[in-house]
Amino acid sequence: MYRFEKLEVWQKAMDFCELVYQKSSDFPKAETYGIVSQFRRAATSIPLNIAEGSACRTKKEFIQFLTIALRSQYETVTILMLASRLKFISEIDSKLLQEKIDEVGRLLQGLINSIQRMTNN
Repeated sequence: MYRFEKLEVWQKAMDFCELVYQKSSDFPKAETYGIVSQFRRAATSIPLNIAEGSACRTKKEFIQFLTIALRSQYETVTILMLASRLKFISEIDSKLLQEKIDEVGRLLQGLINSIQRMTNN
């Protein structure tokens, strides 16, 4: 087992990605190379950066990758809001995804804060 697999934030981000793939498959076919592609790339960027960052030699480098993951989380939230406005996704599915991505964001920020506290002591 890799170190990153033990991180709750990585596990939740992977669950979120799976949901994004499932829910975005119902988007209009004309959006396959538009919002669907961007939504999936932004979502997958979150666990990818967590995993990549976990292999860094320093805490500072790890925080940089976690920050990139957090920025991808913000991007994902924005795409989700747009998809909801365009009625590409149901209100129920939108709320579900919003709850899941908010949790990922809180966990990411918490991990960043925790590592920063450890490096400042």
